[in-house]
Amino acid sequence: MLGERYFASRKRLAELMDDITALAVDTGTDLAGALPYAGVGQSLGPPFLLAVCGEVNAGKSTFLNGVCGHDLCSVNRLPETKRLILYRFGETTRSVTAAGGVEERHRPLACLRDFNLLDTPGTNAPGNDWQPLLEPFLAAAELICVVFPVSNPWGAATWNFVSRLPEEALGRVVLILQQIDQGEPADIAVILGHLRDLSLKRLGRVPPIFAVSATLACEAKRTAPVDSAMLAASGYLALEEFISRSVCSAPPRQALLQSWWTQAAAALRAVDEQLEGQSRGIDAHGNLLASIEREIDGMREHFLGRLPRHLTGVAEVFQSESGGVAKLLRKRLGVARSVYRLFVGDRTGQEMEAVIIARLQATVEAVAQADGAEVADACRRHWDDVATRVRQALGVDLGDAVQLDDSLTIARRRFVQRLGRAASQGIGNLNVRHQLGKDLLRRNVALKSFSFMTLWLLAAGATCGALALPWAPALLCGVSGGFAVTGFLIGRITRKSLIGEFHDRLLDTCGAYASTLRADYEEALRIVFQDYADSLGAIRRHLASEKRALEPRQRRWNEVFLTLKAVEQDL
Repeated sequence: MLGERYFASRKRLAELMDDITALAVDTGTDLAGALPYAGVGQSLGPPFLLAVCGEVNAGKSTFLNGVCGHDLCSVNRLPETKRLILYRFGETTRSVTAAGGVEERHRPLACLRDFNLLDTPGTNAPGNDWQPLLEPFLAAAELICVVFPVSNPWGAATWNFVSRLPEEALGRVVLILQQIDQGEPADIAVILGHLRDLSLKRLGRVPPIFAVSATLACEAKRTAPVDSAMLAASGYLALEEFISRSVCSAPPRQALLQSWWTQAAAALRAVDEQLEGQSRGIDAHGNLLASIEREIDGMREHFLGRLPRHLTGVAEVFQSESGGVAKLLRKRLGVARSVYRLFVGDRTGQEMEAVIIARLQATVEAVAQADGAEVADACRRHWDDVATRVRQALGVDLGDAVQLDDSLTIARRRFVQRLGRAASQGIGNLNVRHQLGKDLLRRNVALKSFSFMTLWLLAAGATCGALALPWAPALLCGVSGGFAVTGFLIGRITRKSLIGEFHDRLLDTCGAYASTLRADYEEALRIVFQDYADSLGAIRRHLASEKRALEPRQRRWNEVFLTLKAVEQDL
């Protein structure tokens, strides 16, 4: 394809500019019209103009057919071209007469997408009313192909036409020796020398000269595949290579390509700066979120710092309640109550543990209620400040304050419930009931023994009295009374020691209970602030959305940048 490299570069550059423009829109970059595609089409899009001149029947139309490889122009022995005919690309075949009498013929041929071909009447044709119309075409043409037939390469009309061309146009003239298939190779060489001599004399320079056979070129290109040997024999390979080089190296076109590439590079840099700004913005937003999370951690540490004071209060309550429970145990271990429980069962250990749990749980829950209220108030105040900062920095609304209040209410309730359970489980883990139960069991066994002996001796004395034994009833009743008194004294003594040991054990476990409660308090407080931190989900979702949007843009930018460098290499 003629000028394939240039047109490929031009197409890639146009596509690149489209990609940059789309990326700029996606990233919100204001290019301020730096890449107007219409401007690209107007400056790079117009096809190259190839003008063909020569005498009547010099083979101009056949020459153009050979360039296209199609029967583009009508060919006849009689003069066929009587006006300027401009061949252009069109989706449908049609012909229109433009202003001034120039005929435009639109053809759906691929070669006409990038090349406009101008066929002219013969330079020696009668009448010259078409020549004024030719001047603007010659001024715009990239190449002016002057065709000489091998039978008459010295035609005066054509040489006169060429010699009258302005200096600037002479630099774009190419001499074509047509119909070389009708001459001998030796004669062709002589004719080419003659053309060079005439050029030097008439023009003061020797333009590029090519000897071709359009007939052979047409036949070669009509075969499938193309007959390479015939095409080489036609001389069109060298001509088309020259046309391609001219297309690719045309200074004005190259300058335009370079200019648009420079604008594309500048636009891509602007997009890069926009992406960098967005990336820095995401980092700043991430830093804002991190600072807010550190503030929340600081709030949690502040409340944890007050824990030792709270635990001291809980320890004092524990000690006070230990004394109260010991007094209650004293009442429960009275002799009469103790004997009564020998017959109905003893649940003193469970009852004492339940009393301790109830009292300490109430105390701990009261502390948790107060702390929970303070935590909720601190979170609300912090939320108001954070919501303002986030709205100003990110333009994000953190959500409804009512939802926050509901969330904090639920978190506070769970905080109180967790510490209440911790208070209950802490007492259970101290094994207070287990040790008290063992001590009560030993005491009850002793009391049962003395009670049994007292009752047994009384029964024996009553039996002896019924049998009228004079001395046995008094003796047995006296011994029974002794067992009763001894059991009473043992009950009193064991009650005192058991209560003292129970009270001491409770005091000894106070530290362990406080340590257990500390761990649960820290965990419960961590969960409360974690729930509060989760309410900042709008910030996290916003950051995640920004990152998801930025990553594909950065990948696209990298791809476009690589394409830009590839186009630079082509240029």
